[in-house]
Amino acid sequence: MTIFKDLLTSFGQIADPRQVHKTEYRLEDILAIAVCAVLAGAESYEDIADYGDCKREWLGQFLSLPNGIPSHDTFRRVFMLIDAEHFEACFLGWARAVSTLPAKEEALSHIAIDGKTLRRSFDRRKGQSPLHVVSAFSTGSGVTLAQRVIGAKSGETTVLAELLEGLELQGSLLSLDALHCNKTTVEIILAQGADYLLALKGNQKKAYREVQGYFKQNAFDVPANMRAIADAFDETHGRTVRRRVFACEDVQALTSLTDWPKLAQVLAVETISSLKNPQGGGPSKVTSDIRYFLTSAQASSVVIAAAIRNHWAIENSLHWVLDVGFREDDSRIRDRNAAANLSVLRKIAINLVKADTTKKGSIKRRRKTAGWNNDYMQKIIAL
Repeated sequence: MTIFKDLLTSFGQIADPRQVHKTEYRLEDILAIAVCAVLAGAESYEDIADYGDCKREWLGQFLSLPNGIPSHDTFRRVFMLIDAEHFEACFLGWARAVSTLPAKEEALSHIAIDGKTLRRSFDRRKGQSPLHVVSAFSTGSGVTLAQRVIGAKSGETTVLAELLEGLELQGSLLSLDALHCNKTTVEIILAQGADYLLALKGNQKKAYREVQGYFKQNAFDVPANMRAIADAFDETHGRTVRRRVFACEDVQALTSLTDWPKLAQVLAVETISSLKNPQGGGPSKVTSDIRYFLTSAQASSVVIAAAIRNHWAIENSLHWVLDVGFREDDSRIRDRNAAANLSVLRKIAINLVKADTTKKGSIKRRRKTAGWNNDYMQKIIAL
């Protein structure tokens, strides 16, 4: 497998923004060093330069390095200059190849879409708000397929079409939160040959009230004639959770949704959580929550119910990893272009680690091992 070589080939398509007569270091070398450094735990430009200095002999085995290792200032300038949209496009082309790796067995291809704010990328002096990035994440393979940065005065919905452009979505199920619950989003998804799974909340007031009333009468009030399609318990970290899922396939019964494009099912998910009292005795807190979803998928309601829960993989397997493992929220890189490019680097590193199956352990542990052990780093990047 030549995952890293394919990545270097993708980097070769990026236009070098520097003046030719002032260029001492090859752009491909700079980007390759940065990927390996971030994979090994680097969090700043200084870390990247230090990694390059420490690993110069090893890096020289597959990089030309005609003038040695660039300084941290060179790394900073390059990532400020590289066109973020072009860099994201190269990442997309490479990620599509990585996503062909064997995925966990699943009934359908499920892609979760969600946004994340890089909390410390703001700049008060320039009146610059934090960078917000929307990602498309394969819940089966655990690979980030694409990302787009949202404009300073825009929202997630404005970049959805661009995010999906270039992805092979035929027959896939795309899950999104209630922010995207509108007919424009639905048309974009259906035009790609995919199905939608959207959370329904108060931003669709009429539909939300009708769906809420329908399930209250038919599923939650006593007596109720609708049976749950799924009823499961799990107990973790001192918390017991019961999840019940109800499905309505007779969408014509919901008049506010009759003109919703290709709507096939409406689902309600009830979650009852009981937190154990750490001092012993009975539960200290019991909470209940009901969420509603719309989908065009013709798959069984049980499969859709599993997809609803799997949507949270983008939070647990991507956003949480970026926050805790890569400390993305602590990064003080304020230049929007550089912050967007470093965000791509982190996702490249995650994809590379997840693609390796030779070593067990957390992503954090495997990154540390890659930083210490050149042989393991070479396995990850599959040279």
